[in-house]
Amino acid sequence: MNTHLPQLETIAIELDAGLAELRLNRPERSNAINEAMWQELRIACNWADATPAVRVVVLAGAGRNFCAGIDLAMLASVGEVVADADPARSREALRRLILDLQDCLSSVERCRKPVLAAIHGACIGGAIDLVTCCDMRYAAAGAHFSVREIDVGMTADVGTLQRLPKLIADGVARELAYTGRSVAADEAARIGLVNRVFPDVEELLAGVRGIARAIAGKSPLAIRGTKEMLNYGRDHSVADGLNHVATWNAAMLMSADLDETMAALRERRPARFRD
Repeated sequence: MNTHLPQLETIAIELDAGLAELRLNRPERSNAINEAMWQELRIACNWADATPAVRVVVLAGAGRNFCAGIDLAMLASVGEVVADADPARSREALRRLILDLQDCLSSVERCRKPVLAAIHGACIGGAIDLVTCCDMRYAAAGAHFSVREIDVGMTADVGTLQRLPKLIADGVARELAYTGRSVAADEAARIGLVNRVFPDVEELLAGVRGIARAIAGKSPLAIRGTKEMLNYGRDHSVADGLNHVATWNAAMLMSADLDETMAALRERRPARFRD
């Protein structure tokens, strides 16, 4: 079984007992997302998706902050990157760049394994785009959140405006997007942006790892199917979702994992599932 860890410049990866920890690793820049980190997020999530030994992913940040959003130096260089004598070709290049950055973050959502975000300190701008791709979000006291794009004169374009209203009330999402105001951890929990607030970073990481390990102990096939259905159901009607899960379980229900669960119940022991 190949569990070789990707060697990345901006993200540190650890794998232990089914739990992969991805740590944004530019602490000197508050983990601002530069060009390398955009691409390495996709590499890391594609690796987690394709590696059977990975059952759950925890996404965290090194240093004082989770993530300060897009690196402003990268934002400032966009004009040069897409420059062309023909304005139409320049705009086409910019569109393709935006679509690629969207895809880098969508790789978090596409990963078949649940991704849990452990957030401390600042989570602003592009970091909101990132965490809204995750299955669950948890925060340390002192964390703060802001849809900051409005304050730099741009429309958020890599996922926040599409995903945030699916997580919190539409009017609240609009308020945050229009004002750019900061949301403290306790308010983030009240509005449903995060599942739970922990007293400090140490308890945050311990708590999220505990939740991740509980998930890792479940049937991997059933967990992957559950994520597929939840994501599909978010974007489709109830009727479409019911039809999709019927087709899925026609193929996946009768599995070795189901047999193992039944055997474990009969024998009164914990179930043991293959990766």
